[in-house]
Amino acid sequence: MSDKNRKYCASSYLNEISFVIILILSLYAIFKSRFVGTIGILACIILVLFNYRVKEASEEKFRKKIKDISFDLDKITKTTMLMNPIPLSVVELDGKIFWSNIEFDKMVGMDAEESSIGNKIEDLVGDITLRKVLDEKKVMEDEYEFNNRKYILKYCFAKSDYETDGSAEYKAIVYWIDKTDYENLELKYENSREVVMNIEIDGYEDVLKSTPEENRPIITMDIEKLLSNLETDTQGLMRKTGTDKYVLFMRKKALKELEKTKFSILDKAREIDYGNSLPVSLSIGVGYDGDTVEQTGEFASGAIDMALGRGGDQVAIKNKDGFNFYGGKSKGFERKTKVKSRLIGLALRELINQSDKIIIMGHKYPDMDAMGAAVGVFDICKSYGKIANIVLEGVNEAVEMFVNRIHEEKYYNGMFISHEKAIDMCDKDTLIVVVDTHRPSYTECPELLDISKRLVVIDHHRRGVEYISDTVLLFHEIYVSSTCEMVTELIQYTDYDIKINKLTAEGLLGGIYLDTKNFEFKTGVRTFEAASYLRNVGADTLAVKKFFNSYAEDFVVKAEVIQRTEIIDDRICLSYARQELENINIVIAKAADELLNIKNIEASFVLGMKGDTVFVSARSLGNVNVHVLMEKIGGGGHIDIAGAQIRDVSLSQAYDMVKDVIEEYLEEEEEKK
Repeated sequence: MSDKNRKYCASSYLNEISFVIILILSLYAIFKSRFVGTIGILACIILVLFNYRVKEASEEKFRKKIKDISFDLDKITKTTMLMNPIPLSVVELDGKIFWSNIEFDKMVGMDAEESSIGNKIEDLVGDITLRKVLDEKKVMEDEYEFNNRKYILKYCFAKSDYETDGSAEYKAIVYWIDKTDYENLELKYENSREVVMNIEIDGYEDVLKSTPEENRPIITMDIEKLLSNLETDTQGLMRKTGTDKYVLFMRKKALKELEKTKFSILDKAREIDYGNSLPVSLSIGVGYDGDTVEQTGEFASGAIDMALGRGGDQVAIKNKDGFNFYGGKSKGFERKTKVKSRLIGLALRELINQSDKIIIMGHKYPDMDAMGAAVGVFDICKSYGKIANIVLEGVNEAVEMFVNRIHEEKYYNGMFISHEKAIDMCDKDTLIVVVDTHRPSYTECPELLDISKRLVVIDHHRRGVEYISDTVLLFHEIYVSSTCEMVTELIQYTDYDIKINKLTAEGLLGGIYLDTKNFEFKTGVRTFEAASYLRNVGADTLAVKKFFNSYAEDFVVKAEVIQRTEIIDDRICLSYARQELENINIVIAKAADELLNIKNIEASFVLGMKGDTVFVSARSLGNVNVHVLMEKIGGGGHIDIAGAQIRDVSLSQAYDMVKDVIEEYLEEEEEKK
């Protein structure tokens, strides 16, 4: 209530009280003096009549004022609705337009003398979600496109004062808010945002060495021309930052155009051929959508590291939401230089010498490559006079024979520790060495990565989106056959004379033997050099072979897997094991290897289940990049050997997931033809 109204009410109450008091006094005066009392009563009556007239006049004035205001408001409301710059329509239950303003009529193409009233709204603008609004009778919002314009439709409903058949009639009020110009402005802003692209020529020196000397200037010129055309096509600015490194600044619109072509520059680079035995390929890292130019640059740096870590010949694009990838289908080639191994070995020696506590771990369900590499690092530490421990919670069949041999030798006493003990002894200064994986969630004891600030990673798998960051030392070589080969090189090429135990040498050779499938896959000159070195220090090949002996049950399961194989597109095998075995991951891996022996088969995928986890083993002869396919279901690996672990799904669900990924890959291949 306003102050004026409060004062009016208070005055009215006081007048009434005054009349009552005068009346009481007048009645009392009659008993004393009839004349005086009569005059008092007459005065009271006159005052009451006067007050009544005044009150009537005030209320009449108030009613007139309210009427004028109501008239003005009604006029203003009607004018506002009619002249509203936002198109507005009122629609009946049957879709007939009850009322519309001028802007709505303009929107639907009506002339000045025409009106949309009485027309069906579907006939003018198409099908909008009107029925749902009228049924639910609540405010709703939707998006709609009409005549190449984009609108936000705001629906609300109104109840009519008139009733039909005893029930109230409802009408929908629709506001058409045009957001086209806003979206165009937003798109223009998005397209103009800065993009940073780092480009690196993969193995540039090796490519030049593989090219006849007279053609080297030509191949260099062709690469430069290819990159110059990229700069022109993107309307960007390119700078050369090294012999084989470039940085390109451009706009986001240009990036979208490159994505439409799926970065055809990768294919154009591989087509450069002047007698070079090694193909030309590019690694490209793109950063965009950073809050600052500096952050965008950091995204680009992270992206080029990712592209290189995944094997090169591909594009990695990074923003706040993560990574996207293009390419990555070539097999890559072995680097012949051993300089990196020597430098990593020296750096590792420094870290070991500075550490009082050293813990080594591989991935969950370790295989011979993980276990052999871990024991190899243990021997390196022991050679430097340091005691190290390997985290191992349980033994699976993949390493059972090797671990049993270790327990028989005093040399390794106290080497293995449990998760609990590892966590108890670990602190921020403990040196943690992770082998044969770079994914935190795959490690034997992920909790250690959160405790220690000194992390070393030695791995040969293609880099995935999930990786251990903030390492003090990273040895990541995806062209190497196995992690055991990498650890063997650290032993070989370090200046310090490292002595390793005979069983350690056999474990390292076993890891190489496993990942190369008896030296048939991913073998290079360095692989045979490492194997030769291990033989020289005492590794017994017959003892190594015994690490991989299988039980009769495994052969039966493997035979059943091969029997129920589904062949897709006449070149890809897909199968599964029904039985749950403790070593199911080993059995399906062997089955996948076996399936590649079938004529015309280029890749194989085998699934098996243990507990709540479905294991997928993927193999390829090189034409199908199984790493890319496994990555789509959360796995990874190499172009020809990969795998995945899928939790909390049934075997049939996982089978369908893998089949969908294969069919999607085949469709993409078909589109390129």
